Order: sequence, then C-alpha cells, then structure tokens
Amino acid sequence: MQRREFLKLSALLGSAGALPGLLSGCSAPPLPGSGEISTRCTVCNICFWQCAATLYTENGKPWKVVGNPEDPHCNGRLCTRGTGGIASYSDPDRLKQPLIRVTENGKQTFRPASWDEALGIIAGKMQAIAEHHGNDRIALFSHGDGGKHFQRLLQAYGSHACAHPSFAQCRGPRETAFGLTFGEGVGSPDRTDMAKSRCIVLIGSHIGENLHNSQVQTLMQALDQHATLITVDPRFSVPASKSRHWLPIKPGTDTALLLAWMNVLINEQLYDREYVERYCSGFEELDRHVQPYTPEWAWLETGLEPALIRETARAMAQAAPATLIHPGRHVTWYGDDTQRCRAIAILNALLGSWGRPGGFYRQEKVDLPPYPAPAPPEPEHDWMSTVQGNYPLVTTGISNVLIDHSVGKDAFFKGWFIYATNLTTTIPGIRKQLEQAAESLELMVVVDTMPAEITGYADVVLPECTYLERYDDLRNKAERTPTLALRSPAFPPRHDSKPAWWIARELAGHLNLGKYFPWQDYREVLDWQLEQVGSSLEEMERIGVKTFPRKTPLSFEPDKPVKFNTPGNRIELYSRHLARTGHDPLPKYTPPERPPEGYFHLNYGRAAAHTFGGTINNPLLFELMPENTVWVHPAAAAKLAVGNGEYVRLKNPEGTHSNRIRVRVTQRIRPDSVFLVHGFGHTDPRQRLAHGAGADDSGLMHNVKIDPVTGGTGMRASFVTLVREEA
Repeated sequence: MQRREFLKLSALLGSAGALPGLLSGCSAPPLPGSGEISTRCTVCNICFWQCAATLYTENGKPWKVVGNPEDPHCNGRLCTRGTGGIASYSDPDRLKQPLIRVTENGKQTFRPASWDEALGIIAGKMQAIAEHHGNDRIALFSHGDGGKHFQRLLQAYGSHACAHPSFAQCRGPRETAFGLTFGEGVGSPDRTDMAKSRCIVLIGSHIGENLHNSQVQTLMQALDQHATLITVDPRFSVPASKSRHWLPIKPGTDTALLLAWMNVLINEQLYDREYVERYCSGFEELDRHVQPYTPEWAWLETGLEPALIRETARAMAQAAPATLIHPGRHVTWYGDDTQRCRAIAILNALLGSWGRPGGFYRQEKVDLPPYPAPAPPEPEHDWMSTVQGNYPLVTTGISNVLIDHSVGKDAFFKGWFIYATNLTTTIPGIRKQLEQAAESLELMVVVDTMPAEITGYADVVLPECTYLERYDDLRNKAERTPTLALRSPAFPPRHDSKPAWWIARELAGHLNLGKYFPWQDYREVLDWQLEQVGSSLEEMERIGVKTFPRKTPLSFEPDKPVKFNTPGNRIELYSRHLARTGHDPLPKYTPPERPPEGYFHLNYGRAAAHTFGGTINNPLLFELMPENTVWVHPAAAAKLAVGNGEYVRLKNPEGTHSNRIRVRVTQRIRPDSVFLVHGFGHTDPRQRLAHGAGADDSGLMHNVKIDPVTGGTGMRASFVTLVREEA
C-alpha cells in the first residue's frame, strides 16, 4: 500500500444533495433589496488585483457587492469575477471542517476532526521532523494574504523556505529581468501609466480577458485618446480586435521580433538618445549585439514581414516617450523567459519610457509599521544555497525546485504547508513529482476554502473561511496613489472554518510559539497599525479605503539625478549581474521547437468569467462559462475532420489525453496552434460543478522548459493533437 494514497472522496464533505438553487430551477426569490439592508467594507479576493468593495447583505444574507469609488484599483467598478465573488461564501461544496487521513479496514480515507485534534497531529509531526532531521525541513507553498501567517509560524519554528508559485509560474522572469535592468521590478499592480500612453505594445498580454481591473480601464482610456495599440499574439485576442496592428507571430519567436525592433530603432536613430546617454550604460555593447537581427532575418523566424516590423517600430518611436511595451503577466513560456523580458525592458529604455508619463510611473505605498511582536529568529542554515544554489539571482523560493527537493528518502524537505494554491494545476508537468513527493514527505498540510485536487494528497486538511468572513492584513500596495484598504467580515465563519490568522496562532500555541502571535483578535493588529498612520479601525470600517499623500513625484524630474539600484547605479542595457553569474548579459534568441507532424502548439490564456482554476466551481461564474473550448483554425479542422461544436480529446506526444472539450473553429488562431482557457478539467468530484467540465491544459504540458536564470517553468512549449470523440 502507498504511504499516502490520492483520495477522491465525494461523500466526505457533504457533497451529496442539491446543487445551488440558481442552477436547479427553484422558484424565484423575493425582490432583491426589499428586506433589511446592511453593508460592510471588504477587499475582493477572487484575484490578486484586490479591489476594494462594499458588500450589501439583505436579512443577513449576501445580496450584492460593488466597487469602492475611492479605490484606484477599481474606481468604483468591479469586474465580472468580483461581482460573482459573493457565491464563494454560499458554495455548498466548500470545505466545512478539519479532515485527517486515517486507515480504516486497510483503506486510506479522511475523517472529520476537531481543530484541537487536527492541530495536535500537525504539531506532533512537526516535532518529529525536527527531532530526526532539523527544524528547517518544512516548506511553505503560498498564494494569498493568509500565507503570511503560516510563513511567520514556520520562521518562528526554524523553517524559512517559502515559495509563491506566482514567481516561477507567473511573473518571476519579468520581475527579475526588470530588476536587472532598472534596479526594481514592475510590481503588483503593474506600474504602467497606460492612461497617458500614446502607443501601447502588448506581447502575449490578454488585457481585457484577464480583467485586471484598473489595467483594463486605463487601456480603454488610452484608446479613447486614439493611442496606437500593437498586439503581438498567435491568436486574435480581445485586445488584438482593438489594435491598429495585429502581429500573428509564430509561437516562441517573440525575442526575435524584439531584437529586430531594437535594430530598427538604433540603426534609424529613432531611440531616445538623450535619455540613453543620461541614464543608461551598455549602449555600445547593445548596438553591436543587435546588428545581425535585421527585420529580414526576423521575418524568417517570426513570419512577420520586414515592412510591418519597421512600421511598428517607427510607430513606437513617434509616440515616445509615451510608449509602453507592456511587460505582461504569466510570462513563463519557452524557457528563455528572462531573456525575453530583458528585451522588453531594454526596448522600453531605448524609448525612454521608464519613469516618464505614458510609460512606467514610480510606485509608492503607505509607510505602515509592523505590529510590535517578537521577530522570528534568523535561520540557522542558508537553505537557498543548499536547495536552489543554481539560481543565485533569485531571492525567493522556486516552487518546482522545492518540490524536486522533497522527493526521495534523502530529500531536504520532509514536510509541506500548502496555503490556497492547487499545485496540481498551477505547476505544469508536476503530477508525477507530486506523487513521488507525497510518498516521501512525513507531513503535508493543506489550508484552503475548497476541496481542490491538492487536498487529495494531504495528511491534514484545514478549512479556511472565505474572504467575506474574515479580517486580513490591510491592503497596502505600491502604486500611483498610496492607499490602505480594509477587508472586514460581513458574516461569521460558516460551518467549522477559521481565518488563517487564527489557525496559525492556535498551531503556534501547540508548538509553544505563542509569543510570536501576541493577539487574541486580529482587530488588535489592524487597529494598532492604523493608529500609527492617523486612522483607526473604526474609521476604516466606515470608509473602506483611505488615501495618503505621495512623498515623491510620479515621474523623473528633468533637473534632478536618478540613482538606480544596479551595480553602476544606471539603467543596465548590458547586465553585469547576468555576466557575473554566467548568463548572457544581452538578450539572446533561442529558436523554439516545432510541433511533430500532426501536432499543434498548445497555447493557453484567460477568460473574463474565471480566475484560472480557482472559480470554476463558483455557482455564479460557472453559469457564465461552464466549460472551455479549443480554438482550431479552419484549415487544421478540415485536415483533422472535426467540426465546430464537436467534442474531442486533446492528446500530447506522450499519449496523455484530456477530458473531452468542444471545438471552436475560428480564423482567430494560427493554423499551427490551438488555444484553450486555463483552469478547467477538475478531477475532484467534491467540486460538483467543476468536476469533469472542460479540458485541463496543464495536465497536457509534457515539454516544460526551465528558465536558467529564474527556474521559471515554460508553459507554452508543449504540443497536442485532436482526437475525435466516439459517438
């Protein structure tokens, strides 16, 4: 018998029973707003943009949620997903009580447990790991606000290893590349000044489909002012439909296009010479480097005609410095992602957009002091040098590397805490390693609101309450306008769920680490912090968002010097850090692999209705988009003899098949590619709406390319074909 079997147990969490009323055809509810109405301030947790909002309840039940007009993240308007977020509270499939893995009659199963029993089991296993291996052998995988509490807990215990999948699976190459170039990253929300841009270039960035709220609003403001929009994408996406130029590039050749654009700007003297001379170093090296990369050379790589490459480069130069080459998100594509993101950063430098209106503004946040509590002790050992010494430029945990170091009897990590991230669908091609890690680990704890697939590997599952039932840390994001926003509970936690701060504090008590959590209620922390900046919890619960004055200008001041956090205190076109660590100091183009005969590039993206896989089971959002489709060009569909609306299965070269998925025949995709929205194809029957709905792209990713600088997992280097579904 396996030490830890993967469990799919639909009956354990009360899954039997009726689906939500809005999907079951029940009688119409009373007219909304006719009962007793009350409001609470909150911060949306359906995606990382975290828009401030006001939740309306009617007779103690959720009615609607609307954006806070004082919040620069949303300007009073929530996106589709934000307005549907209230259904996360009432979702009947959510986790309801702690669960522990047991063996009954020779079979592994979960049984409900009290919080005291579940936390006692975790504490006992942690102490056993410390006794046999050391206190630093537990890793945290975290995505979301509550992960900070578990990071503090583990640091107090002696384990400092923490990975956010949003680094190696999303924006790590971008932040690293811009940090190497400008001395700081793009940040979150992105510091893009699109409302003032005269030219915007999107490279595989699906703004308008990903619904990053204020980003979409500022893009539309730019288009209202007749800004030139250039979209580079193998697919005719929503932003492509609003573009002056759509460049249907061959997948994997973006760096070739970026180098050709640099070639044009430099050789035609279209770059911002004054800006480059004042702020940049390494221009001479860059000049020599890009000479071979002519538009004619790029044509053979990208499939884009030289005249189009020159025309778009000149359009960027004409609008500069109010030209923005957007850095994008989810930029882990082909394994050369830091180099591609470096090329984007350098192109922005040549156009003079960093620190200038219409380009990238200077971010600022509120100087909010931490609550006065004992600091966790410094780590006894440098776990990074042991685990990920091959990535010296990375200062955070790399999720896939931590997983690799959790496999085998001699693995470094012996325990995992997983907070609000479904690793099975987040990290491509990882399922075999997850199974191997599950066999090796002595403890796996999953904290979540929903029974995602990763819970099937856990020893202990802890139910967190939803964002509508808890206080979290004040939202204090570096952005254009320094603001604080409050998430406050509109309801007490349903069932036997708890907020992350409470779970971490109680577990700390079981481990005799209570001094690191010296609060009984998290209101104490929030109220103390707010008092230090001239506010109070009482005020924030009334207004939700408080704006503070900036201390620095938004853009560079022409008469004042700028010091960049790079080795030479200048914008580095030629990166000394990369050269010193054995990497190419200037962007290098790596030709991508081509699909085998009969296969297509597998491209994935986002949809307005969902936040990847985290909202498929949300009853309101499921109604808007219950399944994904696979986009196929008419020529490819004809060759495969599949028709529009037919169900097929996707198959990769290793023989892995997806769930069935409906075909969408469209000319909006290149003939050598297919496209589907990420996040579907859930396999856990405890999510009754999401279970089996659509196809999972991450499970098909067989050709994962690892970025040598950041360890990022390239998610667009895999191939699939279509297999007709038998009637």
